[in-house]
Amino acid sequence: MKNVHPVADYMYSFFFQFLSDQKGLSSNSILAYRDAIKLLLCFAADSLKKAVDQLSIEDLDEKLILDFLHHIEIERKCSVKTRNVRLAAIRSFFDFISREEPELLQHCRRIRSIPLKRAEHKTVEYLEDDEVQAILDSVDVNSRNGLRDKALFLFLYNTGARVQEVIDVKISDLHLDTPGKVNLLGKGKKQRACPIWPETVEAIKNYIKHREPDNPDEQHLFLNAHGKSITRFGIRHIIKKYTGKASQECSSLNDKQVGPHTFRHYAASRIIPHSDFKPH
Repeated sequence: MKNVHPVADYMYSFFFQFLSDQKGLSSNSILAYRDAIKLLLCFAADSLKKAVDQLSIEDLDEKLILDFLHHIEIERKCSVKTRNVRLAAIRSFFDFISREEPELLQHCRRIRSIPLKRAEHKTVEYLEDDEVQAILDSVDVNSRNGLRDKALFLFLYNTGARVQEVIDVKISDLHLDTPGKVNLLGKGKKQRACPIWPETVEAIKNYIKHREPDNPDEQHLFLNAHGKSITRFGIRHIIKKYTGKASQECSSLNDKQVGPHTFRHYAASRIIPHSDFKPH
């Protein structure tokens, strides 16, 4: 009788040993892998008329994976980029299976050979110096969250940090004596020290004086209106709010989709020698 390998037998080891311990992925990356595998298993269960916990590795063949990728791109209307992210997670899962079960090596190889789909690369949105200044000028430091928002924008402009790095930064990561710097934890849990301008240091100090955490032990620097660590959604909301406000004075912002990564590109552009703008 042919040996069958239940999918359920591999889930814990894949997420908590392979992805976390061996590959050292962050919790956010592991959640992205989880979402991809969950969608795949639900699709497989519906297609094969099986319960999810009855699925086997053998059920997840090349044809089913291709049907799944077609499903998320056409029926769920996901972008090619999202399709490729899902496929990368699936490839990683079958890489793990091939290490655990040598008799499934050929089965895994066929799935890991499914190519990523080429996608058009959109032009990166960028900000001009006057647009940056307009957004910063739109912050009213006397409003309820004005000191936080000014510190947040200066931090983004100054460091070019990824949104997750902004969320993760703690007060203990800051060195606000001259010269100021902040320790950031990036992808792959790599740490780097980033200098911060005197203007940024001053804005952060002013914010910390009025910072009101919900829990006295809360160490994350940037908090939401409820005193808890700010989220990706919260940062995007703040950016959208002030970009809309600034567009009344700087009409060119009306034609731009501005988000956290826009500021990262802006910070990178200041590395070019001819760009010496610094918000005032």
